[in-house]
Amino acid sequence: MARVFTIPVTPQPKRKKKRSPDDRFLEGQRVLAAAIKYLSQSDPRRNRGAVAFLSEHFRTRFRMSDKPRR
Repeated sequence: MARVFTIPVTPQPKRKKKRSPDDRFLEGQRVLAAAIKYLSQSDPRRNRGAVAFLSEHFRTRFRMSDKPRR
């Protein structure tokens, strides 16, 4: 039977990276908000499904803790 050896290692504290806003990410949020605004102003009854879809995407995809994919 084999023996398992463990070598204790002291953990290194993880340093948080400084977040820098990505212009494409912010522009995507602006475009979605403008699309929701346009659809809700042009014909709210006919575009209700589209507005619900976009607002659900906006709420689930963009949170304060989100960061753009690299």
